[in-house]
Amino acid sequence: MSGIIGKKVGMTSIFSADGRNVACTLIEAGPCVVTQVKNVETDGYNAVQLAYGERKEKNTPKPLMGHFKKAGTTPKQKVVEFRDFRVEFEGQVDLGKTVKADEVFIEGDFVDAIGTSKGKGFQGVVKRHGFAGVGGQTHGQHNRARHPGSIGACSWPSRVFKGMRMAGRTGGDRVKVINLRVLRIYPDKNLLLVSGSVPGPKNSFVILEK
Repeated sequence: MSGIIGKKVGMTSIFSADGRNVACTLIEAGPCVVTQVKNVETDGYNAVQLAYGERKEKNTPKPLMGHFKKAGTTPKQKVVEFRDFRVEFEGQVDLGKTVKADEVFIEGDFVDAIGTSKGKGFQGVVKRHGFAGVGGQTHGQHNRARHPGSIGACSWPSRVFKGMRMAGRTGGDRVKVINLRVLRIYPDKNLLLVSGSVPGPKNSFVILEK
């Protein structure tokens, strides 16, 4: 497999072998269930669909219920497709098979974490884009320390160009953090300890890819 679905538990820190304090994130990775296997003959590409997290049957759409029953599993919350899985796993990922974290990763692996960042609502340019603000309150400036400044010219082009960095809705985006090292694996609890931070709040879904 090229990845797995998990849930962010929280952050902590551990000491490395050389005595450094390393910030890390605890992720409950799996167990996931294989709910669909795609191949070149029928679908045009190789992929494995994994499902994670329990879901109430009354809150599951009927088409999804049939999809899960075909795989012989209960309704799941999160469904993700992983393309181009490694060749050595071909033929070993059968429908309904359970995939665990220690079967995909080993300690020392580098992984990419994909999640949805925390929503911060409507924010100004200083928080949203890292602007420094207009500056001090001299030369006629008044209450404009965190304002964007000029956003365009006057007679030409007589409009604001598209893509201008301005205030707006911040956060809630799909974010990918690359090259996080797997520090510890706890197979009995399906937990992974990865270095650095992972996007999203606690209990949010995280996709881990090799």
